[in-house]
Formats: sequence, C-alpha cells, structure tokens
Amino acid sequence: MSQPLRFALNRMVAPRLSLPAFIELAVALKADAIEIRNDLEGVEIKDGTTPEQVRELCAANGITVLSINALYPFDVWNAERREQALKLAAYAQKCGAQGLVMCPLNDRADPRNEAERATWLRAALTELAPILRDHGILGFIEPLGFEECSLRRKRTAVDAIKAVGGLDVFRLVHDTFHHHLAGESEFFPELTGLVHISGVEDAEAPLATIRDGHRVLVGEGDILGNALQIETLLSSGYSGYLSFEPFAESVHGLTDIEQAIGASMDHLRSL
Repeated sequence: MSQPLRFALNRMVAPRLSLPAFIELAVALKADAIEIRNDLEGVEIKDGTTPEQVRELCAANGITVLSINALYPFDVWNAERREQALKLAAYAQKCGAQGLVMCPLNDRADPRNEAERATWLRAALTELAPILRDHGILGFIEPLGFEECSLRRKRTAVDAIKAVGGLDVFRLVHDTFHHHLAGESEFFPELTGLVHISGVEDAEAPLATIRDGHRVLVGEGDILGNALQIETLLSSGYSGYLSFEPFAESVHGLTDIEQAIGASMDHLRSL
C-alpha cells in the first residue's frame, strides 16, 4: 500500500486569516503542520506576534511549524543578510520551527554571470551553515524556476551543499511550480526537506510569462504535473510534507477556503 499523503499549509494559502483562525483551518483539514512567513502584512511575523505565541498556539493544537518562509535573497551575502539570518534563525528556534526557507535572488538586473553566482552561492552557504547549526534548525534552499533567477535548479544547489560540507544542515525545497518552470528533470528525494505544491491552469500562457499570480490549488486542470512529481518523490523515498502554497488572488479571496483545500487534497489522494 502506498503511504498516505502528508499535507501542510503554507501561510500563503490563507494570508488574511488571523493566526488562531489559520491554525483552526489546519486542524479542520487534518493538516498537522504549517509554514509561517515574514513577508505578509498584517499577520505574523510582521504584526509583532512573538515566537513564543506561535509556539504555544501550535503546541496546544498539535501543529508542527515546518518553516519560516523566507530569507531573501540568501545568496547575496552581506552584513544586512547576516543580521536578517540571525533574526529569523532566532525566531525559528523560539517558535519551534524545523527550519528556514531560503530563496535566491530573482532580479533581471542581476549583473553576475553563472560562475560568479556559483561563487556567491557557496560563500553564502558557508556563512549560513554555522548560524543554522547554532540555532538547531535546517536551511531549506528553494531554487526558483524563473528565467532571471540566480539559482534555478536543484542540481546547482546540491553541488554547492556538498562543496561546503553542508549535508547536515541544508535541504532542498522541491516546489512543483518552480520545478516545472525550470524544466528540471532531476529529483533529489534524499535531500528534499519540504515540498511546496500549487497548480497552474492557464494552458495558454507561455511558460516564461507564468508568475506567482497564476498559482492556484491543485485540481483537474493543473498543467504542472503535480501528481507525477509527487508520485516520483514518494516512490523514490521522500516521506515529508506537501505544503499548499498558492499565490493567486482568486484563492486568497475564497469564502470557503477549507472546502477548496479539502477538494484539492481529495483530488491528489485520488491520483
């Protein structure tokens, strides 16, 4: 028998709910893990919610905090990034999060060539590793499939992790949207710490024009091949969470988000 799917909720699935309401949503859906974010206005972390409050609320409801999403751009290392990393790592440790999602620079104006990007990536990981170790958390590296992104493919991240001796603290985020966008065929189940899932149903849009705003819940019309990606990961050894991360306004505005996520869960289970 194949293993049951383990679902989690990224805060992006319902960015306007209060934290207690968001946790209630997770409990109602039997998703026993969440990801919180530092880039959403009006909710934790930006609203001043303390890590202790997050920890207490989650513990009381049997919810695991998988990550804080995200340190950006982690591969442009400087004094500001160090300060940001230390602050987020401390918050993650205190709220009981397993790790910190780390996103690379995504900027068309990035002047660095491939060799420079690789050097900067390794330098950043070298600096981040001791910070993560000191706080007892993992660093979840999330390549972004956009053409302009400085780190598009998981293979590049894996090579850098190994080069800096970071196999103890670094894991990959396999994002089904970015995996498809990058045209990546390689899977690294043994190094994958987290999977982000979202669907795209706009079959007309050229691949290079697809953006976060296209990302909805995974349903019948998905063109990203979520089911096949998930099946590949699970059949080759990944046993972690599948975390819903839709960015589309159409999802954020739903009146019955619980029903919609539940339907997406059922759809994925049926496949």
